[in-house]
Amino acid sequence: MSYIINFIFENANHAHWIIFSALILAGFNLPISEDLMIIISAILAANVVPQNIFLLFGAVFLGAYMSDWIVYWIGRLFGIKLWKFKWFKKTIPKRKLAKVKLFYKKYGFFTLLVGRFIPFGVRNCLFLTAGMTRMNFTKFAISDGIACLISNSVLFSIAYSLGKNHTALFTYLKKVNILIFLLFIFTIIGFIWYYKKKKHKQKT
Repeated sequence: MSYIINFIFENANHAHWIIFSALILAGFNLPISEDLMIIISAILAANVVPQNIFLLFGAVFLGAYMSDWIVYWIGRLFGIKLWKFKWFKKTIPKRKLAKVKLFYKKYGFFTLLVGRFIPFGVRNCLFLTAGMTRMNFTKFAISDGIACLISNSVLFSIAYSLGKNHTALFTYLKKVNILIFLLFIFTIIGFIWYYKKKKHKQKT
C-alpha cells in the first residue's frame, strides 16, 4: 500500500486516474482502502495540485461508485458459488452477510447510508449482499449513489480542511475509523430501539 501512496504523490498531476483505477480494483476485493484514497485525494487537492480538486473528487466518487456496482454484480451473478474460494470465505463470512441482509430488510436505504461510513470490509459486504439477494439494480444504484456522494463529500471535506497537517491526519486515521465504527453500532441500536418502540405503540 505504501508503494501505491508514493506512486500517487510522485505522479500528482495524473493522480485522479491512478486513484480511480485503484478504487475500481478494490471492487474485486483487493485490499485497497477507499478511505485512504479519498484522504490522499483531499491532501493532494489542498497542498499539491489545487487546480485538480474537482478531478480528484470526481475520481474518488466515480471510482467508489463504480466499484460498488462491480461488487453488486459479482454477488448477483455468482452468489453462493463464491464460497468455493477459501480467501472469500475468510474475508466475507456467511454470518456477516446474514446480518447485513437483516439490516437491509429492516432499514433499507439507511443501511447503505450508514454502512458507507464504516471501514473494516463492511462496505463490500453491503454491496455483495444487495447483489446476492437480487435487490432491484435501479433501486440499488440510486440509493448507493446518494449514500456514496454523502459519505465521500463528508470525508473529502474533512480531509481537505486538515490537509495542511496531513502527517497528523494519517496518524489518527485508525482512531477515526474506530470512532466511526462505534457510531455505526450506536446508530443501529438507536434504529432497533425506535422500531421496537414504534411496533409496541402500534400494538397498543
